[in-house]
Amino acid sequence: MRKITIAILALILVGMLIPTGFATDSNLVITYGESTNANSNYKSIVDSFFTSQSNVNLGDVNSKVITADQVNQISSGITGKTYSSSQIYSSALLDLNDNDNLQVSVDKSKITTITGDMYISALKSAGITSGHVYVTSPVTATGESALAGIMNAYEAATDVAIPDNVKEAANNEIYTESKIVENSGVDADSLSQLVNDVKDQVSSENVTDHNTIVNIINNYVQNNNINITNNDIENLADSIEQVQNVQGDVNYYKDKVSGFLNNGNSTGGFSLDGLFDWIKSFVNGI
Repeated sequence: MRKITIAILALILVGMLIPTGFATDSNLVITYGESTNANSNYKSIVDSFFTSQSNVNLGDVNSKVITADQVNQISSGITGKTYSSSQIYSSALLDLNDNDNLQVSVDKSKITTITGDMYISALKSAGITSGHVYVTSPVTATGESALAGIMNAYEAATDVAIPDNVKEAANNEIYTESKIVENSGVDADSLSQLVNDVKDQVSSENVTDHNTIVNIINNYVQNNNINITNNDIENLADSIEQVQNVQGDVNYYKDKVSGFLNNGNSTGGFSLDGLFDWIKSFVNGI
């Protein structure tokens, strides 16, 4: 009888110790574009894509709203334009439970310019190498602004801030690629492969000189018969140079976030399994 009484008291203690909001999975985060969140029909369209693609119960997911102000803080200096609250549609679901490799699934019926490989490349530029991201919009959109929401989702899930200059470099990479696709009509997958290969070479050789990066791009373009303008090459070199120059901050961020990813949770060390194991051993020891 004494064991039963103590066990009941221990279960009451569990209820007191479980953090508020623990019903949601902190490895799952949705970021809704401000315009999407304000329209129930738009939000339903986005949620349907997330549910069908990820098989995640959205009732278990933390959600955040990405505002025009947040997007503009990162992108206005890059694109030269600002968004209004009625223009932020792109939304993203981050699943860090699936964190062996970085994957991005894009709703190609709605996201017209940015591909999954482009998002992956930009996220890797920011030091993000794991998780499964799903990107969609209730209306057709280029997908440029979605990167701000994706990075915000990683910050919310891991409680580790991505340095602003790293965000700017990753967003500039996305923006530069989207403009080249729009202006030159180059195949998005070919351009994404070009950027990945050039970044790898620049990183492995620790190149920071702009003209050297331009030469590397020119050689790749010629060898792979990719038709982009000299202006495109200059802009691409600027973007890759910017990514290379923030690698110190990227490595700092990766060091901070690696502990979270290795533990596979963001509950600050709290574990229901561990708590129940402790109660079981405690009661058995009475």
